Amino acid sequence: MKIGVLSDSHIPYRGKALPRFIWEAFSQVDLILHAGDIAEESVLIDLNCLAPVEAVRGNMDVEESFTRFKLPLKKIITTGNKKIGLIHGNGSSGTTMERARKAFEGEKVDCVVFGHSHRPFNEIIDGMLMFNPGSCTDPRREPRPSCGILHVGDTVTGEILYFDKKI
Repeated sequence: MKIGVLSDSHIPYRGKALPRFIWEAFSQVDLILHAGDIAEESVLIDLNCLAPVEAVRGNMDVEESFTRFKLPLKKIITTGNKKIGLIHGNGSSGTTMERARKAFEGEKVDCVVFGHSHRPFNEIIDGMLMFNPGSCTDPRREPRPSCGILHVGDTVTGEILYFDKKI
């Protein structure tokens, strides 16, 4: 299974719409995960034209603004025999990854997808893939916008996709 992953799109505050490269990168995915700071529900509705969407609420998402998609603070998505934890990772900078990891302690997930920092991260820690796709509209301390792809089979592996120019 191929899963498109994005976070921190902040539409319309950091861009008027999702960048074209998201549509190209996700054209052949089976599922899309958004790790929060979506800002407008129309982003999820648009992505749903490509593949089913699972999303969580970020610190900049107003719950009442989302009527078609209910956005919990965290959720677990099961694909085959693999479990993926999805969370935004709200809180102070520098500790986002650790907070995201701890949010799923004892849940036996194979991967935790998180956002909030706007910085890509793709590393196995204690046997679990920790994956942040970065931001497709507002990269921070990064030269280019990014998104990600998860490949789920016997294992879960991540791939960060960088794009040519900063938006």
